[in-house]
Amino acid sequence: MLGYEKIESYNQDAVEELSKHYKKVLSLIGEDPERDGLKDTPRRVARSMQFLTQGYNHDPVNILKSAMFKENYREMVIVKDIEMYSLCEHHMIPFIGKAHVAYIPNGYITGLSKIVRVVEAYARRLQVQERLTTQIKDAIDKTLNPLGVAVVIEAQHLCMAMRGVQKQNSVTTTSDFTGVFKKEETRTEFIHLIGSRLH
Repeated sequence: MLGYEKIESYNQDAVEELSKHYKKVLSLIGEDPERDGLKDTPRRVARSMQFLTQGYNHDPVNILKSAMFKENYREMVIVKDIEMYSLCEHHMIPFIGKAHVAYIPNGYITGLSKIVRVVEAYARRLQVQERLTTQIKDAIDKTLNPLGVAVVIEAQHLCMAMRGVQKQNSVTTTSDFTGVFKKEETRTEFIHLIGSRLH
């Protein structure tokens, strides 16, 4: 894609240490880590794991503060259908889905991309969906001090699809609300808007 540059950075010491452990894992599951197809796998997995958990290196509050603007707008701001990829902390297997985030400003707004980056910063950690939902809400509430925040996450958990109960089509939905979103009228409007196909 023109104009797109994927930027990845790694802690090389961590890559080396993780690689040793992943090589041992391959042996323990009955594989030969020296065969052609697996020779570079420990290093690739080590780099992949750093990429998938890069959220530990990002501060969501600082992300929001980097683009805070005074604005006399007091209606709902929604960023919906935010693609989300995370790792279940119980099995380190992915759960994937979409986050829908809204807030009603109280003197300050933030850049729309910053909402997406907050979701990413928390999702790219070992997580449970319930905590992820609340962390996103709390970061926005603490930083912008809005009239209210609403977060809904819908996700499929591969730990349920690939192992455990092995149910491929189940979707888990979590939500958390503060301020005016605790009022039924406001919450209903939000739920309606994230379910509508306006675009």
